[in-house]
Amino acid sequence: MTPARKKRLALIGLMLIGIAVGLTFALRALDENIMFFFTPTEVVDGKAPQNRLFRMGGLVVAGSVSRPGDGLTAQFDISDNDKQVTVKYTGILPDLFREGQGIIANGKLGEDGIFVAQEVLAKHDENYMPPEVAEAMKKTHETATGAN
Repeated sequence: MTPARKKRLALIGLMLIGIAVGLTFALRALDENIMFFFTPTEVVDGKAPQNRLFRMGGLVVAGSVSRPGDGLTAQFDISDNDKQVTVKYTGILPDLFREGQGIIANGKLGEDGIFVAQEVLAKHDENYMPPEVAEAMKKTHETATGAN
């Protein structure tokens, strides 16, 4: 093998290694930042991750909103018309947040089974429901009624 071919082969090898390292970093960053959606039924059934961020959506259960103590902490239940999960959020709730409304909360599930939200998103008008929440509620309704 000539010296020119050896240099060319070494350069190609280094480029392939560089591409592999870059691809590894990109896939790792994507894995760390991806956030899956779960319904309250899936969370209660143990399908949601314990120590990772995820999104959970449903309807705020009527009469469940409380503000324990002083400050910005709010606690409420969300349901997909089957099961419900208690959500604890510290911060200012969106202006459109109210009981009976569809919301999506981003956060982690605590060891006590309470979902600790970092962000709460509310629908923006009377006719809108987040697509994930609408689909999850439709599936829950179909499962409960036995319709396919």
